[in-house]
Amino acid sequence: MKILIIEDEEGLRESIEEYFTESGNICETASSYQSALAKVNLYRYDCILLDITLPDGNGIDILKSLKAHSHPDGVLIISAKNSLDDKLEGLNIGADDYLVKPFHLSELKARVSAIIRRKTYSGSNLLIFNEITIDLLAKDVKVDKTTVKFTRKEYALLLYFIANKGKVVSKNAIAEHLWGDGIDMANNFDFIYSHIKNIRKKLMEAGCKDYIQAAYGMGYKFTDQ
Repeated sequence: MKILIIEDEEGLRESIEEYFTESGNICETASSYQSALAKVNLYRYDCILLDITLPDGNGIDILKSLKAHSHPDGVLIISAKNSLDDKLEGLNIGADDYLVKPFHLSELKARVSAIIRRKTYSGSNLLIFNEITIDLLAKDVKVDKTTVKFTRKEYALLLYFIANKGKVVSKNAIAEHLWGDGIDMANNFDFIYSHIKNIRKKLMEAGCKDYIQAAYGMGYKFTDQ
């Protein structure tokens, strides 16, 4: 998962980042309205954790901007405000969930996972593409009944391909999804080809068809066509 944490409280922001990063997720952070707005205008995320009380603006306006531009990012509002009006405003504008501080990080993670399952995988814990079955909770990949072991990056890339099956995804989009905005410093994308080569090899050795197609000059497409 690629997550943006918009939270001005440093201790909480760092705790959330550490908790999700330890599980193999890509986390980016923003501590102000302006830095958060810049990120959501440039990058896409599986889920945005949005504090609505920021030192230089209102997080609700970030949510409004996301919806005005029809961005598909999941949004979980995290707020110290527990009023019904605040909850209704956020949910009516288009937030996917609302969690009141303080909260347990395990509950936060469960709610983020639920949002991503609903928005990307039709609410199921199992992602199935022909002979490939992925258990999203166990992070287990099978080709028919054969378990296939992937690195964290390979697993994340396979999920990204299947979630965007039939669509051409650019090397830039792949790199940004797997490494976050720090990838802007990379000189080339040779590492992407290496990951794709490994995924293809592991799947085919387990008896899977080759679903990864190169779209020359554009990127790659995961398809059975």
